[in-house]
Amino acid sequence: MKKVLFVASESVPFIKTGGLADVAGSLPKYFDKKEFDVRVMIPKYACISDEWKQKMKYKTHFYIDLAWRKQYVGILEAEYEGIKFYFVDNEFYFAGDKPYGYTHEDIEKFAFFCKASLSALPSLEFRPDIIHCHDWQTGLIPVYLHDMFMENNFYHGIKTIMTIHNLKFQGIWDVKTVKDITGLNASFFAADKLEAYGDANYLKGGIVYADMVTTVSDSYAEEIKMPFYGEKLDGLMRARSNCLTGIVNGLDYDEWNPETDKLIYANYNIKNFRKEKVKNKRGLQKELGLEQDERKFMLGLVSRLTDQKGLDLVDYVIEEVCAPDTQFVVLGTGEEKYEHLFRHFEWKYHDRVSANIYYSDERSHKIYAACDAFLMPSLFEPCGLSQLMSLRYGTIPIVRETGGLKDTVEPYNEYENTGTGFSFANYNAHEMLGTINYAKDVYYNRKREWNKIIDRAMAMDFSWNNSANKYADLYRGL
Repeated sequence: MKKVLFVASESVPFIKTGGLADVAGSLPKYFDKKEFDVRVMIPKYACISDEWKQKMKYKTHFYIDLAWRKQYVGILEAEYEGIKFYFVDNEFYFAGDKPYGYTHEDIEKFAFFCKASLSALPSLEFRPDIIHCHDWQTGLIPVYLHDMFMENNFYHGIKTIMTIHNLKFQGIWDVKTVKDITGLNASFFAADKLEAYGDANYLKGGIVYADMVTTVSDSYAEEIKMPFYGEKLDGLMRARSNCLTGIVNGLDYDEWNPETDKLIYANYNIKNFRKEKVKNKRGLQKELGLEQDERKFMLGLVSRLTDQKGLDLVDYVIEEVCAPDTQFVVLGTGEEKYEHLFRHFEWKYHDRVSANIYYSDERSHKIYAACDAFLMPSLFEPCGLSQLMSLRYGTIPIVRETGGLKDTVEPYNEYENTGTGFSFANYNAHEMLGTINYAKDVYYNRKREWNKIIDRAMAMDFSWNNSANKYADLYRGL
């Protein structure tokens, strides 16, 4: 049996700030239990809810050297949906009301986490064949395995995989401090190892020393070899391209299922959506105080309100997006200028624009179920989950062809009657607007074609099973 340890800085259901938590928490349970024993290790943050803390059992504790002081390491464990989770405890590092804080604190916190995770393995009676590291917070694990853990036979032959969820975040700080904190040999801080542009870079270390590097979609794996998407590491990505693969994230199809979803107004499936889906639109129009007209084209947007998500394009043509024949529903928080933009347009067109400037899981489910189309004009998108939710709910995605969006949404082709959504290639506001208008034209004037797009969208399978099969192949290859 192959033993695999996921090491990550967050995981559902314990702590979540982004898509990384979904991967760490959901993916392990989809592997074949006869072939793989997959376990997960995350920090025991003070901000994990008491309900979960009460389920954790004490396993062991010991001390490690970090920089110039001895640090306590406690290990707790809990089981969730058949998967064993380990929690690394240290109140000095993992206090506070959120998992991440200031960069200089996080740099030390995750150096500690990497060293503690490796140091704990012998006492857990679990020797993984593969350690699967996620994002920069775990970038030092492959590095440590090539340094101070080399002398110990227990660690010989453990393979590592480094998964990049978003290359923008790399864990960068000055070399002197990182050398002091990590205790790594000075030779590791060379340009072909951890050093990048004069600083130390955790993610770069992980990429250099891991046996395999993956990212969360095929297109993103190609894009990050180019300067525009490569965040100054494109040269390294090209150098490691023989070990680089893209595997699209999955979606938890139990949680996101229009047939059983308790948070939406009316359940529906691929057979009866023509009659039942529209009840969700009526319900949402009523709840948000929009004009109650089920024929109106309803466009949704659930997102962090930031430049990365392409909202400067929306800003540029928002007057045309909020046309009289369209209702526009926005949910999310982020940069002030976008929060104000959407609030302003809700005030200006209160019967057709709804700006929900907060985050609510329940409301997001309702938007995915109620809208006709869903907008994702991202500048870059390593994987993206919203388009997978839209497809699942028969809400047609309108996306820019980048990263995971390009890999999961097939553009509608009216001549061949194929496609599950609409897409545009250039990062251009009028090209986006043209695509929205094209989608509206199909919606209003070719209803049968529109329903066939929904049929194809809802028939797609982006569940975790697919991703798990690809990761399983990767593990076998190692």
